[in-house]
Amino acid sequence: MFTCVLGFENLRFLLCILGSASRKGTTIKTPRCISTRVIVASETRNKSCSRRDAMLLVLGVSGLSMNYLPAAYAAGLPPEDKPRLCEAECEKELENVPMVTTESGLQYKDIKVGKGPSPPVGYQVAANYVAMVPSGQIFDSSLEKGLPYLFRVGSGQVIKGLDEGLLTMKAGGKRRLYIPGPLAFPKGLVSAPGRPRVAPNSPVVFDVSLEYIPGLESDEE
Repeated sequence: MFTCVLGFENLRFLLCILGSASRKGTTIKTPRCISTRVIVASETRNKSCSRRDAMLLVLGVSGLSMNYLPAAYAAGLPPEDKPRLCEAECEKELENVPMVTTESGLQYKDIKVGKGPSPPVGYQVAANYVAMVPSGQIFDSSLEKGLPYLFRVGSGQVIKGLDEGLLTMKAGGKRRLYIPGPLAFPKGLVSAPGRPRVAPNSPVVFDVSLEYIPGLESDEE
């Protein structure tokens, strides 16, 4: 790491940058390492910074970068529309569908009852899903990946609420699962770009479509 000493002109340039940022509503704190002694040190002992060095110093020590700025602006934009298994018309119809509550506390509503077989425990199934927090914001979805999710149902490969909800479905059916915290994510899920945080043991909602069960013939035409 080199020590860059600012001459008078570059000091004035640096203060101008900080003043402009402040007027625009951006708070940039001057780092502790930039002391008055360092700024006014003799230029005969250290090489003065160029204006470019001064700019890089401001961006670097304040935690800003040219790559970060577009992401910061994008963070204020509304989220993109994402594909769902239950759109607006489906949501209205669900209001009149009776809620089923199981002994474990899992609740569900059938969007569409399938005509195929139900999966035996341990069988591989192909299912599409849209996982949401209670507000309706999506945190995971097989639809965005473009392929159904393959896993062995009832074997602990997915959260308990999804396992239980799928075991009583029939192939070709769609269901909304209201999964309580103990049957969801004990450790939670951290937030990510475009994905909300899921707090530990918090309830979640899954829309799931049981596409087919490999190895079992479907009676659905």
